Amino acid sequence: MEHLKLIKKAKAGDKKAFEKLLSLHSDRLYRTAFIYTGNREDALDTVQETAYKAFLAIKQLKENKYFLTWLTRILINSAYDLRKKQKKDVPFEYISDLPSNKNERIDEHIDLVRAINELKDNQRDAIILFYYHDLPIKEVSEIMNIPENTVKTNLQRGKKQLKNTMKGAGDNEGKVV
Repeated sequence: MEHLKLIKKAKAGDKKAFEKLLSLHSDRLYRTAFIYTGNREDALDTVQETAYKAFLAIKQLKENKYFLTWLTRILINSAYDLRKKQKKDVPFEYISDLPSNKNERIDEHIDLVRAINELKDNQRDAIILFYYHDLPIKEVSEIMNIPENTVKTNLQRGKKQLKNTMKGAGDNEGKVV
């Protein structure tokens, strides 16, 4: 429960504890930001903006056990803010930076990122949080601030859309997530 001790210290104003918390979750934050932004620079900017906003608001965190849920919600909102500010589609010129735990081909990554980018916001959030981060539906529901059944509906519709899009991109198996 070292994690909870760090959160308590961070809420009390300990900058080092907050930095350590961010460090513990940096890989996950970057990967999520990358999916939303599509390139390394914007993903890093989004993570930096998330860290700044979280640092300013850490005392507002009500339940310490939901720190990561809270931080992820800030990250998603920051990514959307950046996209609104840029008013552009996700660029793919830096696609070689796409993070992955699997040994899939780059063109499959491009197709999947494009397909995810075409989803409605709630469907995209649900797909990323549930499949990419392996979060349970209950936690996805908390992060998105919607009922669990709505998460399930978003997942179902998002998967269907991804299958259709990926089939169109040449994935004959319809293997999406």
